[in-house]
Parts: sequence; C-alpha cells; structure tokens
Amino acid sequence: MTDLTNPLLLAVILINFFTLGSARLGACIRVVSVQGALLALLPLTTHGFSFHSILLTTGAFCLKGVFIPWLLFRAIREVRIRRELEPTIGFVPTMILGALTTAGAFLFADFLPLISEHHEGLFVPTALATMFAGFLLLVSRRKAITQVLGYLMLENGIFVIGVLLSDALPLMVEAGVLLDLLVAVFVMGIVMNHISREFSTINTERLSALKE
Repeated sequence: MTDLTNPLLLAVILINFFTLGSARLGACIRVVSVQGALLALLPLTTHGFSFHSILLTTGAFCLKGVFIPWLLFRAIREVRIRRELEPTIGFVPTMILGALTTAGAFLFADFLPLISEHHEGLFVPTALATMFAGFLLLVSRRKAITQVLGYLMLENGIFVIGVLLSDALPLMVEAGVLLDLLVAVFVMGIVMNHISREFSTINTERLSALKE
C-alpha cells in the first residue's frame, strides 16, 4: 500500500457527500465517474504494477470512468432532464443521513471478521460508507438515472472490498462484478427509454399507473 491510497479513499468519501447533496444530474454523473476513475487506481496503489493489477485497473477505468458515464450522459440528453427536483428524502436530510452512516461505517469497520492487515488504512470504512451512500441514493431519489448512480456507488463500495481481498479472489469473480454492473446499466437504460416514451418522464413512481 502506497502513501497515495488513503488520500484517494478520502476523496471517494467526499464525492459521496457531493452526490448526496446535489440535484444536478450532469454534475453527479461527472463526480461518480471521477470516483470510479480514482477507484480504478486502487489495485496499482495497493498491490503494485503486476499483470493482475494493470488488467483490473484498465477494465475498471474504462467501465467506471468512461463508458458508463458516457451512457448516462446520452440518457439524460435523450430524456431531456437535468435536475432531481422531487426527492423522496430532501437533500439536507440525505446528507445528514450520509454523515451518520459514514460515522457508523468507521465505527463498525473494526468489528468485521477480517485479518489485522485488512483493517489498516481507510479501505473498510470507505467501502461501507460508499455502499451506504449508494443505498441512500437508491431509496431517496425518484429519477431512474439518479438511482443508476446509486447502484454505481453501491458497486464502487463492493469494488473497494474486492481490491482489498483481491489476492484471495480469482480475477473472474472481480470481472463478474463489473459485468453485472454493465448489464444492469443496459437494463436500466431500456427501462428509462420505455418510461419516457409512455409518460414523457422517468419518475419511477409513475410505474404505478401501468395497467394490465
């Protein structure tokens, strides 16, 4: 683990708070793409320049930092929305919940059944805090695109844990997580397309209007 790892993980936590407090979809997509790009560097800063680390970094950067954000920007251009205007939970309460869950992540991290060297640094607290932040976006936002961002952040937290344990996990398991994410984004894009065609909006609450 290099000296860059903990500042990188701290930046990931700060991005969580920005996303929870922002209504601008374009800005949220950009910062989540930056978060993905930063996390893509973790294998190199943690395990050094091995073939495994370079392959994982390249794949994660291409998916998290470039391809998926491009898909989301294309989606918001097609459906012509720019802001999350009516969240289920307001932006300030969401940020307060985010602060509480982040504090809880730091407290709970020490109780996980991991070996002592895996408790060093900010890996475990960052992973838990990012997963909690992603879950908050999923349950507190109405727009499907914002919920996709929540899913991305949730998977980013899982990715941090995967990097921490990558010596014990086969590469195919890590690649499978990224592939599941890619498939989920494609499926969500199809859903958003159908909702926008039928209702001229991608507010997921409108799904209740569907009749058999």
